[in-house]
Amino acid sequence: MPQTARARTAHRPRWWAELLLLAVVYAAYSAGRLLARGDVSTAVDHGLAILRIEKAFFLNAEHPLNRLFTSTPAIGIPADFAYASLHYLVTPAVLIWIFRRRPAHYRAARTWLMLSTLLGLIGFTLLPTCPPRLLDASYGFVDTMAQYSSYGWWGAEASAPRGLGGMTNQYAAMPSLHVGWALWCGVLLWRHGKTPLVRVLGLVYPVLTVIVVMGTANHYFLDAVAGGAVMGAGALLTGPALRAADRGWARAADRYAFVARLALLPGPGRASVAVAKHSATSANSPVKPPIVSDGCETSAGERFPGQRTRTNSSTGTPGGSGAATDDAPAAAR
Repeated sequence: MPQTARARTAHRPRWWAELLLLAVVYAAYSAGRLLARGDVSTAVDHGLAILRIEKAFFLNAEHPLNRLFTSTPAIGIPADFAYASLHYLVTPAVLIWIFRRRPAHYRAARTWLMLSTLLGLIGFTLLPTCPPRLLDASYGFVDTMAQYSSYGWWGAEASAPRGLGGMTNQYAAMPSLHVGWALWCGVLLWRHGKTPLVRVLGLVYPVLTVIVVMGTANHYFLDAVAGGAVMGAGALLTGPALRAADRGWARAADRYAFVARLALLPGPGRASVAVAKHSATSANSPVKPPIVSDGCETSAGERFPGQRTRTNSSTGTPGGSGAATDDAPAAAR
């Protein structure tokens, strides 16, 4: 396998671990949306404040788009289908594409998506906002999801399936994660796409999503801007988060390896004691030089040593019975 291919494969996490991680994060996000329900009157006040700011700066494009969608079913119905389904289909499809085709970039893409989603959840909690479609009819908005609900699976309560409206938080409008997730998809398609068609889709999808969320009266324009800001903040936090995660995993791996080595020892402290004892013995017992004569001794006047048996230095007796004395040459001589 080429070195580049090995490097890419080494960066690819286990698919089942990623699936479990994403399922846990999405479950926490969904539960957080439900728990983040604020007071309805406060959410309405926030929605009206956003609408006033947009009118002051001529940013309220929601009104003309909403009138277009409600008066033209050929536009409004596909837009409702797009709002109710695309973020559930395109976002995981792009994530799987990055996992399969660009594994070296997968961890950064996944971390960016997760961090931005958690930041959006903080926004839902701190700033519950009534979407345009739930404002009083005097403000000029029509709920296209309710108007065209007979054409799809959704009911009158956001994009939730009919009868499950209680499982969603209709006042989680600021920021728009529909727009945020679409922007995430668009950036990845543009950055990692190899064909012009994929890059064009990366440009079109976020723009189309902004038009859809405003035309269906599910979000204000500033909700879309906040969705983009959340994704930008998540992108800035991705690098530090990955480095912190790598340091944590390295510490955990070192600790696990140390514990594993301790578990393999024959007894507590035995290896250390044995090593210390061996070192002390080696230091106190100098190595004796080898005897090169191998029992041969040289008498006075001899040029070459003759084989003799050593006499006992204390008694003067021969070291063995029948052996010659030191002064007598060996039998071989």
